[in-house]
Amino acid sequence: MTSSLHHRAIENLGTRIVTGELPAGHVMLAEQLEDELKVSRSVIREAVRVLQSLGLVETTKRVGIRVMPASHWNPFDPQVIRWRLASDARGAQLRSLAELRAAVEPAAAELAAQNAPAALRMELVDVARAMREAGNNGEVARFLELDIRFHSLLLSGSGNEMFANLMGQVAETLTGRTVHGLMPDHPHQAALQWHEDMAEAIARGDAASARDASDRIMRRTMSQMADTWTEQPRVFIPVRQ
Repeated sequence: MTSSLHHRAIENLGTRIVTGELPAGHVMLAEQLEDELKVSRSVIREAVRVLQSLGLVETTKRVGIRVMPASHWNPFDPQVIRWRLASDARGAQLRSLAELRAAVEPAAAELAAQNAPAALRMELVDVARAMREAGNNGEVARFLELDIRFHSLLLSGSGNEMFANLMGQVAETLTGRTVHGLMPDHPHQAALQWHEDMAEAIARGDAASARDASDRIMRRTMSQMADTWTEQPRVFIPVRQ
């Protein structure tokens, strides 16, 4: 029960901060949050600790719990990504994630063709073929599961631990696009083919072809989603002195 209350408190406050219901600079008191959320002080304390670790709030003695601006948030945290995808800033979040993936995944595909273990190469081919079957059958949930698996294998297969640690962010992106109706029930045949092309290029160690297929996937993805972020402002992080 305590764990459930703790999760609900984090979700409630995190969502309200990211959507702007609780704007930057807003100050909250622990006792007020206890009354509002109907939870204990220990639950509030733990929820605030988590939100503080994400950069969403800071606590100050004799002041309270202050909401921080977006420039302070941890943009790589899957929870922050999920909250932003559910907010009016969805387009901006999709743009940032798409640009990140477009920079990383082609490089990961090239590295995977050079470095991935044999078993991972074979699994990548199997998953790409299963994606085609699920996509053609309109199995949305199954396709999402396979899509997440494919791109996680790709990042892992690069042999770059920093790339591999983007798995959670990519999973939230793919899940968010599906949950919010931004993925077709039947994926485009070209995209399915490019996934197979990439997997097969990685399996045979063809780094240039693997990178090219990944680049095609990301360019199409960005083209498909561009309308969602046309009017969305960018977040500029101040350079610290």
